[in-house]
Amino acid sequence: MILKEGSARGFRAYTAKHLDDLLLRAGLGDEERLRIRAVATVLPFRTNAYVVDQLIDWSAIPDDPIYRLVFPQADMLPEPDVTRLAGLLRAGAPNAEIQAAAREVRMRLNPHPAGQLDLNVPRVGEDPMPGMQHKYPETVLFFPKQGQTCHAYCTYCFRWAQFIGEPDLKFASDDVDNLVGYLKKHPRVTSVLFTGGDPMIMSESVLRRYLEPLLELEQLESIRIGTKSLAYWPQRFVSDPDAADTLRLFASVVDAGKNLAFMAHFSHPREMESPVAEAAVAGILATGAVIRTQAPLIRTINDDPATWSSMWRRQLTMGMVPYYMFVERDTGPQDYFAVPLARAHEIFRDAYASVSGLCRTVRGPSMSATPGKVCVDGVAEIAGQKVFVLHLIQARDPELVGRPFFARYDPTAAWLTDLRPAFADRFPFESSELPELPELPELLGPSDPFEPATVPQRLSA
Repeated sequence: MILKEGSARGFRAYTAKHLDDLLLRAGLGDEERLRIRAVATVLPFRTNAYVVDQLIDWSAIPDDPIYRLVFPQADMLPEPDVTRLAGLLRAGAPNAEIQAAAREVRMRLNPHPAGQLDLNVPRVGEDPMPGMQHKYPETVLFFPKQGQTCHAYCTYCFRWAQFIGEPDLKFASDDVDNLVGYLKKHPRVTSVLFTGGDPMIMSESVLRRYLEPLLELEQLESIRIGTKSLAYWPQRFVSDPDAADTLRLFASVVDAGKNLAFMAHFSHPREMESPVAEAAVAGILATGAVIRTQAPLIRTINDDPATWSSMWRRQLTMGMVPYYMFVERDTGPQDYFAVPLARAHEIFRDAYASVSGLCRTVRGPSMSATPGKVCVDGVAEIAGQKVFVLHLIQARDPELVGRPFFARYDPTAAWLTDLRPAFADRFPFESSELPELPELPELLGPSDPFEPATVPQRLSA
């Protein structure tokens, strides 16, 4: 269903200035609302009327999963930090003082995990190429400047640092020519992922300026768009004024011979239940695009097998492809949301065992860590030692992909850096350093720096 062109958008955003009034709906007392506002000085808050009015069950607060998905909680950060910030708010401290205290907390939350600013960004000489990441040989990530916000923010978002107004922590670009030039000099790149933020916050006319130049590149096989819009604002594809134009743009990408993959972020089955979400999914699929679904495993929101099996089955019946279960990344309020790896694998295994083979396209639980995407395959006993069995789904060094390795079993481990090697002195990816891109002038030569013969045998954790 597409409403006629020119229909009113009706989108209404809520930000931190609306937070206290929204929390009154939950019946929270003055002190608890103050402490939640204190957390919101550190981490970003943004939601919208669709999420607030149609997805949240306000009678089930504070346990409602969608409420916890978008509203900060008073205990998400260390108690001394929350108490200090709440005290500043209570005393009416100057905003500069509050922001300085908030920044101290942020800098302890690993705002850019997996070396995003240091290891993944291509460089020209000594200057980085902003808004672009090239972690894996065949894939380039691009962060469009106009897409550096979302229809609503997830409380566990690993890219929270993009949304807090710290210029030094942002990376984005509107230089499409630079992107195209870079791709031409890297013919091994076959896929571009637009991410952010959320690229679907952009209008059709702006999105077209990014997509159309790529359609002339024969090397590109796929264009991916990472988005939460199907969950947080499905009207984008149904009733927004440019909804029909957006779907026609998607169809033109497919007609150009590119695989258009919508990397849809669904965290809970309720996000797919509304008629407008169903209409949005159907509209996108009708263009020839593929929708692949992914989300992290998050404590208090979706940390049980029934939630995941329900999500995967629902996605399958709607025509989407279950793709990834991620592990909560080592950034932001990870201590609050993380599920230990051993429990994460149990949840994945039990959910996986309860769905049909068509749902078993999903992979996980996977950690997007510095060396690559590390999958926890299970727990085993080998030579009398209990171990995690792992492999790299994707890696900076392609030679490591798919090769199993082992870590000592630790029931409390929640991230790769919590693990220690088993049966070896170090993990396979610790035996060498990271392959580096040469400076741009050198890229004009005949060889691709990611060809196996020229990849330096070095990779760090």
